[in-house]
Amino acid sequence: MYLGIDCGTQGTKALMLDAGSGQVLGAGSASHTLLSAANGRREQQPQQWLEAFEQATAQALAAAGINGERILGIGVSGQQHGLVLLDEQGAVLRPAKLWCDTESSAENQRLLDHLGGESGSLQRLGVAIAPGYTVSKLLWTREQHPDVFARIAHILLPHDYLNHWLTGRACSEYGDASGTGYFNVRTRSWDVELLNFIDPSGRLCNALPELIESDQPVGRLRPQIARRLGLNPDAVVASGGGDNMMGAIGTGNIRHGAITMSLGTSGTLYAYSDQPTVSPHAQVATFCSSSGGWLPLICTMNLTNASGLIQQLLALDIPSFDALVAQAPIGAEGLLLLPFFNGERVPALPNARASLLGMDSDNLTRANLCRAVVEGTAFGLRYGLDLLRASGLRSDDLRLIGGAAKSPVWRQVIADIMGTPLVCPQHTEAAALGAAIQAAWCLTPAADRQAQLAELCERCVQLDTSTQTQPDPARTAQYEAVYQRYREQVGRLAANTPA
Repeated sequence: MYLGIDCGTQGTKALMLDAGSGQVLGAGSASHTLLSAANGRREQQPQQWLEAFEQATAQALAAAGINGERILGIGVSGQQHGLVLLDEQGAVLRPAKLWCDTESSAENQRLLDHLGGESGSLQRLGVAIAPGYTVSKLLWTREQHPDVFARIAHILLPHDYLNHWLTGRACSEYGDASGTGYFNVRTRSWDVELLNFIDPSGRLCNALPELIESDQPVGRLRPQIARRLGLNPDAVVASGGGDNMMGAIGTGNIRHGAITMSLGTSGTLYAYSDQPTVSPHAQVATFCSSSGGWLPLICTMNLTNASGLIQQLLALDIPSFDALVAQAPIGAEGLLLLPFFNGERVPALPNARASLLGMDSDNLTRANLCRAVVEGTAFGLRYGLDLLRASGLRSDDLRLIGGAAKSPVWRQVIADIMGTPLVCPQHTEAAALGAAIQAAWCLTPAADRQAQLAELCERCVQLDTSTQTQPDPARTAQYEAVYQRYREQVGRLAANTPA
């Protein structure tokens, strides 16, 4: 029996996995609150993660109907890029700045200039640092909170912090570490010089956690934490990782040709690679995976948040919205929505705004508007898939997760626009499942570690065959013409929008 935890932005989810049978026995969840401000501040209190961890675990144990003494291992998934700072006593110094925090955008630009722009960052780190990455948060802390900065003893990511709470050990695994912005994805090592640029004293380097492999355990549960959670005091905490890395394991995306696509508030698309092939396109982040390879990833900022705005505008519930999308023809009779309501990361249009093109007195209907927002957001993911394909990555099949993946209408649109078959896993909490699988991997010795992980994924990642969706060649051809029109408009925006 293994416990998988996913500590996300909106809440913490817990899942109980019987790794022998591959069955998920029970699940639980608890919500988080966000501390936000108009200047881009997005923070959370780490203490709330601990309380949510306890609540979600208790729910999952109750739902599974098992005694916590039976839990052999724990795997933790956490939101990437966040910054948790601890003092010498292990106390949290200030609220954690999250992946969606843009308060340090100016500091990120200064660091990017120091690296020689996006091309220089790609050459040196293998990723182009962006607002939200951890590195700019450190420079921001030094300048905005020098008293806090002077007391830093440990620099941790959210999942690192939870592992530290569970075991008392400060360490980080390569997948999550690769999203900090002070990590070289090719050499799989910290970029010490960049941290010394922020603080020449070397204090930041001394506060870095130890790096461990993805199949290495962090340590055993501290006795007081085992008692608090009602778990086996001999349970071992696995390395864990970032939510996208755990989501890859939880969808069986550990081989060439498999791609995971998440249709949530934002959209993500990531593939597996056994080589650190860094794309020349700055929008592709070639992170390390938590399965021994690399995880080229793209992220679009506008997905169900955009479709939700249209639903709200037209006062529609989800079934009514889906019905209207299905009524409208491909291309929405010429209506094209560029859904950049919050700017966009892929395509790279951070300062763009949404626009509705091609309106006339006949095509401006509720159905066409609903169809146009689904197509517009899906085109952003197709744009990202093209970037991954241009890097030499295959897309034999898509594993679809996220809220919109539950909709047959969305699934067919995605399959047709991508020209690729897709299927959803039975267990949609892919990050929590991946964390539990990784815990089983950490705790089970085997000569061939990759074959062992593949066997675990084969047994534990069960696909929902009722969601299998094939692209229709005729519809794919129709979409291609609409997609090229979208590309033309993106090109115009890129040429006319200030950087």
